[in-house]
Amino acid sequence: MKKIIIPGGSGFLGQSLAAYLSTEGYEIVILSRKASPSANNISYQVWDGENLGEWAKSFEGAEAIINLAGRTVNCRYTPQNKQEIYDSRLKSTAIIGEAIKQCTEAPKLWMNSSSATIYRHALDRPMDEETGEYGEGFSVNVCQKWEKTFNEIKLPHTRKIALRMSIVLGKEGGAMEPLNNLVKFGLGGTQGKGNQYMSWIHEKDLHEMFLWMIKNEDLEGAFNCAAPNPITNQYFLKTLRKAHKQPIGLPATKWMLEIGAWMIGTETELILKSRRVIPKRAIDKGFEFKFSHIEEALQDLVAK
Repeated sequence: MKKIIIPGGSGFLGQSLAAYLSTEGYEIVILSRKASPSANNISYQVWDGENLGEWAKSFEGAEAIINLAGRTVNCRYTPQNKQEIYDSRLKSTAIIGEAIKQCTEAPKLWMNSSSATIYRHALDRPMDEETGEYGEGFSVNVCQKWEKTFNEIKLPHTRKIALRMSIVLGKEGGAMEPLNNLVKFGLGGTQGKGNQYMSWIHEKDLHEMFLWMIKNEDLEGAFNCAAPNPITNQYFLKTLRKAHKQPIGLPATKWMLEIGAWMIGTETELILKSRRVIPKRAIDKGFEFKFSHIEEALQDLVAK
């Protein structure tokens, strides 16, 4: 049974991905800060994301490493939180590189998370991997340093892919849970001006994209992990309300969002930055999406 290692795989995306890949016949090893019982062909090993340990032995002969490790950015950007966001990404990437270098039989592929927020606030045109323009500020700087750390690690026997992740929409958690709750309580109206774009991907398409990357040995470099059709905040929430059959959606102005973000301990950038990202390289290389438009994605995701 071919083996896939998922550092930082204890969250929504990691659990969703592990369940999918296990049904595809892979042995899954999740690296987590807490021990968990094994189930079927999914097992757990403890790591701290900074130091080599027993977990590194699991890399030997692996089909792929899919690194999802990183402290959540859903927080206030205090100096301490900023440092933890940097450290959790840069240190985990560096130590994974060290573990691969120690292997007698190196993993065939290393996929490392990045983020679609590496691009600038874009209202005017889509950002792709070839012509997209980087932005400025803390979150962009995190992504650039993250990818720089990843790219500087030279591994002659391991293919490398940087995953520029958009918002992942899934049934069992992630971004959909709070968005569904907003709509259900009549609060799912336009946020800010509503013209800011949202790049998204259905979890099933992301699963398929990861498997496609594993199986196609000519793929490497940065890939935007997003559906081909980003939509505005206003259109997304209108479509989500329709999926829930909720006629009411109270809007939230920027100042209201600022107060709300302060109260729940997060930043408005997560809502107000326009992420207009398209997966040009994946499409050019032949990947086919099952959920290209938000209407069909939400129809699949919203419980009837």
